[in-house]
Amino acid sequence: MNCTYFGVYTVAGARRGGNATSISWPWNGLNVLRKNSPRCRVFKVNVLAKGRKEAIRSAWDDEPFEILPSGKIVHLDVQDIVTILEPPKELIPLDPASYNPATYVWKKIGDIPEARRHQLLLLLKPRLVSRLWAVAGSRFDDPKLMKKSASSLTSMQDAEWSREFWTCQKSLGPFPISWVNNFKKVLFRGQDGAIYGRLFLGDTVLGRAASSFSPLYFSVKEVSEVMATEQPCDLAYDFGDGLLDPANVPEGFPVPVSHRQPFADQLVVYIRHAGPGVMVGQAWQEGKELEQVPKKFCGEILMVKDPGPVEESPVPRIT
Repeated sequence: MNCTYFGVYTVAGARRGGNATSISWPWNGLNVLRKNSPRCRVFKVNVLAKGRKEAIRSAWDDEPFEILPSGKIVHLDVQDIVTILEPPKELIPLDPASYNPATYVWKKIGDIPEARRHQLLLLLKPRLVSRLWAVAGSRFDDPKLMKKSASSLTSMQDAEWSREFWTCQKSLGPFPISWVNNFKKVLFRGQDGAIYGRLFLGDTVLGRAASSFSPLYFSVKEVSEVMATEQPCDLAYDFGDGLLDPANVPEGFPVPVSHRQPFADQLVVYIRHAGPGVMVGQAWQEGKELEQVPKKFCGEILMVKDPGPVEESPVPRIT
């Protein structure tokens, strides 16, 4: 009778010039993995009827990965982004003037397969998301990099799909959204050809009810700087009063209604493209009154595009 086993071997020394260490398989290897092996590869072996073994390449064999204390798997190509954002002293360039970190971040994000870029949401804590905002700002020093976009839809060019779903993560913020750190956004093209969007705050009963009865629509605009700081940026999500022209709202979406607080006080989210399928945002309450001083709405926001075509459910689930 034929059967299949899965085995694991460590690659902890591979990036430091060491040799990979074999671990016995099938079950002993998995036990060692949980206890002592932070960087590993997975392979599958088919055992044929006469005891012959046939190694089969696994999808996980493409890149080594690390198992975090929480049990979740993070690949090392994703961890490279953390290293660039917070490099050890020995990796700091001798001539910082000749080094543009945004170029390296863009390339490294592009090297991560789209299907696992969501791991950035797990790895990048608020401090590193703020650092990503700063690093993405150096992109404006490179004329070629400035022309690149994280999304074909928001680049104002013809896109293959008329909608894009993104998973977002923030920190802090006013009540009642201070407890909603993970949420979704959808970008879509209206009948007038402009780009609009909508936020989905959480996958709870309360969050889904709020998204249905008080949808958070916004318009996407090309702007060159954050009004409050005069720092460069690519786009602005202008929430305005929320009353979009119903003709521009996709079928199945709720009718626009006036935004409620805290979204009704001229909320604008400024966007910087950080890499393919990755944006970072900074939200500001700019106020309706001329004398009102703008203030930050929450911590910087990390946004990662969901993989694959998304011409489907108008209400995505938060995972």
